[in-house]
Amino acid sequence: MPAIEIHKVTANIGARIVGVDISKPLDEETAAAVREALNLHKALVFDEVNLDDEGQQAFARHFGDLTTAHPTVPAVEGDPNVLPVDSERGRANHWHTDVTFVLNPPQASTLRSLTIPPYGGETLIADAAAAYRDLPEPLRRLADTLWAEHTNDYDYAVPDEAIDEEKAAQRAQFTSIRYRTAHPVVRVHPLTGERGLFIGGFAQRIVGLSVPESRRILDLLQAYVTRPENILRWRWSENQLVLFDNRITQHYAIDNYDGLPRRLNRVTVAGDIPVGVEGKESYVIEGDASHYTTIAA
Repeated sequence: MPAIEIHKVTANIGARIVGVDISKPLDEETAAAVREALNLHKALVFDEVNLDDEGQQAFARHFGDLTTAHPTVPAVEGDPNVLPVDSERGRANHWHTDVTFVLNPPQASTLRSLTIPPYGGETLIADAAAAYRDLPEPLRRLADTLWAEHTNDYDYAVPDEAIDEEKAAQRAQFTSIRYRTAHPVVRVHPLTGERGLFIGGFAQRIVGLSVPESRRILDLLQAYVTRPENILRWRWSENQLVLFDNRITQHYAIDNYDGLPRRLNRVTVAGDIPVGVEGKESYVIEGDASHYTTIAA
């Protein structure tokens, strides 16, 4: 087996992996090394991956069972596990962790570059564990006790007059099944034991507080997640794959490419039910996502 090289991209998050051909099945030793690198660096970049949709799914399966593409948004035609992340279908230019409005969001996400604009279109990935470590002790103690309600029917902060017919249809599809789930604001990672701020754009309210009160607290905590020191800013090239740990990161697709074509394909791995500092699991308030994902052991 060729030696795996791991090159850090920033101090807190991100590494490039060299010496692994992910277009072929990985032996257990290599797969374990990649999993260990993901636990440590939170986001991994692979160059010259030479994958099609089937190959991307085969690689993702090294981490567990796959989810379908999305609870409400259509998959790539003929491939129910692949979600097209296409600028023509909407832009995820808000901070979020994938699909946190369901009981057990994906444990990991893979993004593979297909069409890259000549400039812009970077993906930001933030380390939620570093954010938690950055909190002053009084804020950390508060965050440890809080729970947040996540929903796909979230505040887009876009005035109605800015929504055209196409965007209105996309929004209606996204919310065609309404989901509401309560998650701990501080999630304990099941493999590393690290604590991370588990919030992001789908977290709309702190359980027990009003929406305005919740917004102030969520904005305060979110500001630690999005500190520049905690962010990997990835400028895409064609034929790359980025793998990130969805349990302890957030991400944001920058809309800075003048409406030029931008297309990635996403495949996600089924996750476990989040657990807070006191050992309590997340719970569903509204919506059944069993058609979307199994629950990882």
